[in-house]
Amino acid sequence: MKVTKPFLFLLVLLSAFVSFAQSGKKLDKIIKRDYQIIECTVLKMSDKTVEYSLPGETVQISLDVSQIAKIDFASGRSQTFDVSADASTTSQSSSQSIASADMKHNTIAVLPVPYVNADNQQGSEDMAKFAQNDLYNKLLDKSSNIFPLTVQDLRTTNSLLHKAGIDHTNIDETPIEDLEKILGVDNIVAAKVSYTIGTGTTATTYNSGNAKVSNNNKKVTTNDISTTTANNQTYYYYTVYFDMYRNTDKIYSQTRKPFLAVKDGWMDSITYLLKRSPIYVKK
Repeated sequence: MKVTKPFLFLLVLLSAFVSFAQSGKKLDKIIKRDYQIIECTVLKMSDKTVEYSLPGETVQISLDVSQIAKIDFASGRSQTFDVSADASTTSQSSSQSIASADMKHNTIAVLPVPYVNADNQQGSEDMAKFAQNDLYNKLLDKSSNIFPLTVQDLRTTNSLLHKAGIDHTNIDETPIEDLEKILGVDNIVAAKVSYTIGTGTTATTYNSGNAKVSNNNKKVTTNDISTTTANNQTYYYYTVYFDMYRNTDKIYSQTRKPFLAVKDGWMDSITYLLKRSPIYVKK
């Protein structure tokens, strides 16, 4: 059978349309407890695992539900995974090993702030301490705005956490009720900074030269010198997670992305979220 050119054109057009429709397919989103987001197609769910495949792949990947905070399905439905029962069991089984400090009412403690590269999930201990110290100082500077709360000394907080074997690498895995007992406070602020790094190049061209004018024919001649300089720029794309707890209840939870992709952009987001938290009163 002879195939005409118009038929071939329609066939190619149809294939391109099908390919575009497939590539534009909405995906499910798995939000993990470490704040990582996986865009995928959820294939199967059980009480213990969720199985999914990544775009363009057929391999099925299994993920334990204890690592999942929420799934946003492409249909618009969302499902939240509550592991409070497991955390309670863990807390009860380890209650004898938890050293409880004397409770100081109306006291807020600042937890270490995990500072994580979202591309490789690597954390920085130095930046976690720096971010914790930055948030601590912001609370001290605004002590009159958070009255009657007082801020627990950072050395006390970190010393108690160190004795309990807790740092920026496992702070997210420790139940809030355990942290309040360990620290002896009834208020906690917990933040996390996740980031990716991008680069770009900008070129700047500078022109200079000398002009000569001939008296006979008024002709202008020039000697132009053009210099181009390339500058490499690094961009930081942050997501800041900010939570507050009172007597184990989460009273505030917000996520913010800084407007400017600069190295210290996360600090402005911390300030912004703090000033809009329920413990902050404008004066």
